[in-house]
Amino acid sequence: MSTEALRIALVGNPNCGKTALFNLLTGSRQKVANYAGVTVERKQGRYTAPSGRVVDLLDLPGAYSLDAASPDEAITRDVCLGIAAGETRPDLLVCVADATNLRLHLRFVLEVRRLGLPVVLALNMMDAASRRGIRIDIAALERELGIPVIETVAVRRAGAKALVERLDLAVPLPAMTSASDADLHAEVRQLLRAAVSMPSRTAATDDAIDRVALHPVWGLILLAGLMFLIFQSVFSWAGPLMEGIEGGIKLLGEWSVATLPDGPLRSLLNDGVFAGIGGVLVFLPQILILFLFILALEESGYLPRAAFLLDRLMFKAGLSGRSFIPLLSSFACAIPGIMATRSIQDPRDRLTTIMVAPLMTCSARLPVYTLLIGAFIPQRTVAGLFNLQGIVLFALYVAGIASALGVAFVMKRLRRDRSEHALMLELPSYRWPHPRDLAIGLWERGWIFIRRVGGIILALTILLWFLSSYPAPPEGATGPAIDYSLAGRIGRWLEVVFAPIGFNWQISIALVPGLAAREVAVSALGTVYALSGSDETVAAALGPLIAVEWPLATALSLLVWFIFAPQCLSTLAVIRRETNSWRNVWIAAGYLFGLAYVASFITFQITRVLSG
Repeated sequence: MSTEALRIALVGNPNCGKTALFNLLTGSRQKVANYAGVTVERKQGRYTAPSGRVVDLLDLPGAYSLDAASPDEAITRDVCLGIAAGETRPDLLVCVADATNLRLHLRFVLEVRRLGLPVVLALNMMDAASRRGIRIDIAALERELGIPVIETVAVRRAGAKALVERLDLAVPLPAMTSASDADLHAEVRQLLRAAVSMPSRTAATDDAIDRVALHPVWGLILLAGLMFLIFQSVFSWAGPLMEGIEGGIKLLGEWSVATLPDGPLRSLLNDGVFAGIGGVLVFLPQILILFLFILALEESGYLPRAAFLLDRLMFKAGLSGRSFIPLLSSFACAIPGIMATRSIQDPRDRLTTIMVAPLMTCSARLPVYTLLIGAFIPQRTVAGLFNLQGIVLFALYVAGIASALGVAFVMKRLRRDRSEHALMLELPSYRWPHPRDLAIGLWERGWIFIRRVGGIILALTILLWFLSSYPAPPEGATGPAIDYSLAGRIGRWLEVVFAPIGFNWQISIALVPGLAAREVAVSALGTVYALSGSDETVAAALGPLIAVEWPLATALSLLVWFIFAPQCLSTLAVIRRETNSWRNVWIAAGYLFGLAYVASFITFQITRVLSG
């Protein structure tokens, strides 16, 4: 038995089920990082073959061709050729193809076969192909291609057993050919004639769904309805779980007050850790619900159709349909959304998408939105069906989308090239999202959030607690200790800048650590108000507290501020890395800050007049 790990790379078109197969093979034994020198994500995992040999498995970015037209495709090409920085060339390639869409996928298989590496073709989604009446002669396909062909069903527990067993055996090199691209298309047609029997080009079910989903009117209504359902669910479903977390945090706060003697340690735990960290952790259920819907839509095959549906609208605003998926990813976090723009071939469209991605309402804003909506918007049913708080949250998301389209429109008018770039996009077959892949995706995103809470948010919360507690108040002081601290003094200075938009000194100081991560603003508010002597258990009562202390105009102004404000330094850093330009960073930060200040100023002044 060889002790040297076998290095295998998974390659394939987007939406072929490659990542689902990777998850099935590696389970939790995987790690995520970036390729050396670039921000393209890499997934690497490990499993043990039946012979006992260790296999290192690499999930390469999806590619339509090795004639690279995007950074993703360039990485896949370079790793396969062995010229990627810091990467060892794979010993073997597994080319994953969607068995229900071989007309498109076989062309890429033929390109991969010419790389001079052992290749195994994994025909994925064979169960779906069988249900649709697609018959594939595996022996004939093997004979025509000259490589092993294995059936897989990545969403089943034993769906890759045959593939694992075949990879444990020696795989010969494929016969080398010198076919041109035109010859590749002809060869695909020959392969389909020899080995594939297809009753129809597209499944009848897909056609029936697409008659509605891609309709210029009903399709947009369906998309808007899905988005509205998501935001209703974020508030309606998360309530019991949030109350449970809130109750646990309150018990911890009461325990620290009752058990520990008055002093720095009790203040650190109650006013710093519990008030700060607890104020953010309570929003985990809402973030997971949001991700559940996004992952389900992605797995189902609906997202490319939404991109196709919105292409005309987005083009008029200066974007393309390809911008849809990066912008949708930005609802989770602008950083992977900006990185996802690598699939946009036109550099002008890519830059525009990068510049407007921070306007998408990322999950880091959700704690702020939820805190303010819960404090100032009553729990009321509208039309006997809809949650008023969910409607307000939906409106905030719509405002972010509308502002992104507006900024993109302005950028289009400012640039010289206004030519149209046609959208070429694969529409994959519909499929039910597999619970296992959804669970893995939710676990990864939930763990990322918890690590942020236990890492950067905890560190900044403790730092803010220290700045809010020292120096100690002078002898004879009558006000709260925070008024005499460094944080209190900084907050008073910043209040001069933010007073015209309704922000008090507590909000002003909370915006500073919020530069590292937007949700830190919530933990910072919890710490600041706890140290202001407002409430000993403010971690569980921040919402009711600000509802009493803040006017409605201030709350609405802060909501509008978070639609636009460039408060995430990590996002600005990724813009620098993706565009290789400090100029673009300063432009993004400048226009976002300007929009935030002007919009908040208008909101605060109008609301104050109307409510006064």
